[in-house]
Amino acid sequence: MATPQLKTDSKHDNYDYPTTSPTVQSGHPGHTTPEQDAQVFQLRTQLEQAGYSERLDTLSMLRFLRARKFNVNLAKQMFIDCEKWRKEFGVDDLVRNFDYKEKPKVFEYYPQYYHKTDKDGRPVYIEQMGGIDLTAMYKITTAERMLQNLVVEYEKLADPRLPACSRKSQQLLETCCTIFDLKGVGLSKVSSVYGYVKQASAISQNYYPERLGKMYLINAPWGFSSVFSVVKGFLDPVTVGKIHVLGSGYQNELFAQVPKENLPKLFGGTCDCGEGCALSDAGPWQDPQWTKPPKWADSKGGASITIENEPSSTISTHEPQKAQQPSSGPQGAGMGAQAPMGS
Repeated sequence: MATPQLKTDSKHDNYDYPTTSPTVQSGHPGHTTPEQDAQVFQLRTQLEQAGYSERLDTLSMLRFLRARKFNVNLAKQMFIDCEKWRKEFGVDDLVRNFDYKEKPKVFEYYPQYYHKTDKDGRPVYIEQMGGIDLTAMYKITTAERMLQNLVVEYEKLADPRLPACSRKSQQLLETCCTIFDLKGVGLSKVSSVYGYVKQASAISQNYYPERLGKMYLINAPWGFSSVFSVVKGFLDPVTVGKIHVLGSGYQNELFAQVPKENLPKLFGGTCDCGEGCALSDAGPWQDPQWTKPPKWADSKGGASITIENEPSSTISTHEPQKAQQPSSGPQGAGMGAQAPMGS
């Protein structure tokens, strides 16, 4: 039996990490049908004819197609909407120049961070929602800057985090393992942060599809399962299958997915980073053996950058574009801020 391989495009594909998905599932890299390969070609060709030239690599095309059940027209519209948003939000500038200098103080209320990997080699993303106090946080930062940080971390997930994890695990990794700690979360706290979470979740669903591997909601308060059973009705069934709602006795199930040595002591693990796990950004992406400079770092400085997917437009790298609220995604508002909710 032939070894599964991604059918690549010589013009747009230049990968320096594995490109075959460990998920033996139709539509995933290395496991596509001839019809799906044709749909990738069709989507890319239509986007090229519409004037787009960036982010047309095969892995990206497949993610947009999977997010829209391989409906080429819907995937094309999703891609176009994403590129429009990237230009308006100033994504290319933000990822190079954004300085979230208030992060340590914001994290005193709302830690959101990537930390090492799960047993499959994927980045682990953690949010602790029990200490959220927007009144206090907005004396330190703004909702706009929180969203800008969210987007920068998404970009860094795509490169360099996931490529570094793929090199280390010797298989393509496109998703992350998410842990939401709901300890101390009450209904009043959820309602106070709903507006921000809705915007953040829409960004995840609409513009960063197919990034959710597994999600663990731990320390879920009494009655949460009932609430979630309602929310599930608005989510894609594939996404629902990746979400695990656990109470305070979460450790055995969580340890089955995330090695104890990779989990902070706070969650029963054994990791105790010197500078604090939340601020360490520890993972293969910090190891010179596995990481490489991200492709977005190729262009730096304060000069104007031409956005290739909008040939007639330029944006200044001096001042980020004002954040704009995206429209709600087809799956409804997700939970948490940075966790990708695409199936």
